[in-house]
Amino acid sequence: MKLLRSFALLLLPSLFSHAVAAPLTIELPPPQLKGTGSLEAALQERRSVRHYSKAALTLAEVAQLAWAAQGVSNRHGYRTAPSAGALYPLELYLVAGRVNGLEPGLYHYRPAEHTLQQVSRDNPQSKLAIAAYNQSAVRKAAAVFVISGVMQRTARKYGKRAQRYLYIEAGHAGQNLLLQATELGLGSVIIGAFSDSAVKELLELEKGEQPISLLAVGRRE
Repeated sequence: MKLLRSFALLLLPSLFSHAVAAPLTIELPPPQLKGTGSLEAALQERRSVRHYSKAALTLAEVAQLAWAAQGVSNRHGYRTAPSAGALYPLELYLVAGRVNGLEPGLYHYRPAEHTLQQVSRDNPQSKLAIAAYNQSAVRKAAAVFVISGVMQRTARKYGKRAQRYLYIEAGHAGQNLLLQATELGLGSVIIGAFSDSAVKELLELEKGEQPISLLAVGRRE
């Protein structure tokens, strides 16, 4: 019995050394439901902005942008962007470069909890810019949002139409974010030119999950 107890004590440190730390979760400020501008003004003023200052975004701004793209907007779990069959195949990631109160790195937005879950403490922004064929907007942005999709979630119900529905939904989410950025006085641009395989690897996407668009955001020069 003593021999077994001694063996267990020797084994415990080894077990603890291989334990996986829980991912860091950041609670985001609640979304603001009333802005200073109008939807009509945001539609009028929205333009693709590719040049940014070096100023950082606030955590509240990042939270508002994430909510605009994929946030939960009522008690039934429906989101700000429409989804065929309310199946929600989209995922939203944040590459944080300069965000006050947020460590640079890669994060995954969790709509139900309105939180960010840290995927990596390594900031992949430079590599993401290379994957986007060296577009300066991706390299110089304060933050880059990435919209990805899991087509199988929609295909289970809609079959071959799932591809069309997935891209329609991604367009809605992207425009929501761009209009919200405009209302906040920020510059933004949506980017579709990138290496799918490189972005997929950088974001550590699951099998069956594909990147759809990048959205660079920063303060206007």
